[in-house]
Amino acid sequence: MRLKSWVGGLVLLVAMALSASAWAGERVTLNVAIGADVNVVDVHKTLLTPGFKEKNPNVDFNVVGTGTGEAASRAIYTKIKAQQDAGRPDINLLLTEQAGGSILTANNQLIQLFPTYDKMFPRDELTEQGKILQDEMGGSLLPSAVSAGGPVFIYNPEKVKSPPKTADELLAWAKANRQRFSYARPANSGPGRSIMCGLPYILNDKAPMDPEKGWDKTWAYLKELGKYVEYYPTGTLFTLREFAQEQRWMIAGLLEWDMKPRAEGVIPPEAKITILDNTTFIIDGHYWGIPKGVPQNEVDVILDLMKFMRRVDQQVLTWKAFIGPSIKAATLDKAPADIRDYVKNFWRPEYDQIGPGKKWKMAPQLHYKEMAYAMDRWDREVGAEQIKK
Repeated sequence: MRLKSWVGGLVLLVAMALSASAWAGERVTLNVAIGADVNVVDVHKTLLTPGFKEKNPNVDFNVVGTGTGEAASRAIYTKIKAQQDAGRPDINLLLTEQAGGSILTANNQLIQLFPTYDKMFPRDELTEQGKILQDEMGGSLLPSAVSAGGPVFIYNPEKVKSPPKTADELLAWAKANRQRFSYARPANSGPGRSIMCGLPYILNDKAPMDPEKGWDKTWAYLKELGKYVEYYPTGTLFTLREFAQEQRWMIAGLLEWDMKPRAEGVIPPEAKITILDNTTFIIDGHYWGIPKGVPQNEVDVILDLMKFMRRVDQQVLTWKAFIGPSIKAATLDKAPADIRDYVKNFWRPEYDQIGPGKKWKMAPQLHYKEMAYAMDRWDREVGAEQIKK
């Protein structure tokens, strides 16, 4: 994952993004905790401006926690909680995905950004996906990068001549082509979570946001589908590699995990997608957050960072990583020409049909308690002995 390189990139990002006006003359240290996937870190690296650090000598930076998936989120949550319990919140800036943000929000550990800073960060500036992300966290987190998410199903057109269009057809295809379909363990994979959390909508389950009492059809379907899956990898990258090697002919995907792998040559560019009937796209994204107990002078610096990250000229750069922007004004036509061309080469027309009044609806991800239940139950009842590290 090139941990050192992208950690260094985030350190430079923070250095670059701060405006000197609010804290001139002060020495401020930002300890940054990261619980995000590599795609999102890459997104933020695209916002770097070389040389900004030289203009801000009074700011120091330290990355104190990094990683991906549920385990990283829990580790960061535990570290912040221990610091707050001791009255010493050393972590003052957080970059987190949805599961980690839900943990901190549920435990009331973050500064409320809204409505306190409504005027600084107007909700109307957000994309529709960004609004869903911000609303689901109760005002304690600011969307940093967003995506329409999934589920979509990536397939090899040479091997799959008639891609499934319904849930029943997917099940029949998997049965007829045993071990050729794959998705990764949901606790460690965005596409894995998207198929798990997207199926209740596809199957018209009675309560898509309640995996304990409202997913009867979904749990039964996942167990049946699992009969035709060889094993469940512990990360999305494993499924992409096996797809590229033609071990698998179809895998679960997301918008960014479909386009970025093709753009980077991880999977063949001729790979196609199918979207099942009744699909509702489960929004995927990441956030900036500030733990409670951070001194106001440091909060001011972080708010300056967030304002910089929200500028249209910075947000348009996130198009290159296929996750973001969070601001609706940062349309693709405003991005640099090389980024516009790059995105257009890999964009699919299906993704223009997501949103209010369009073919595909959108919905928020499960909140933390429901997500934790769903992932645990999947591990026990679906993954069981088939999870392979």
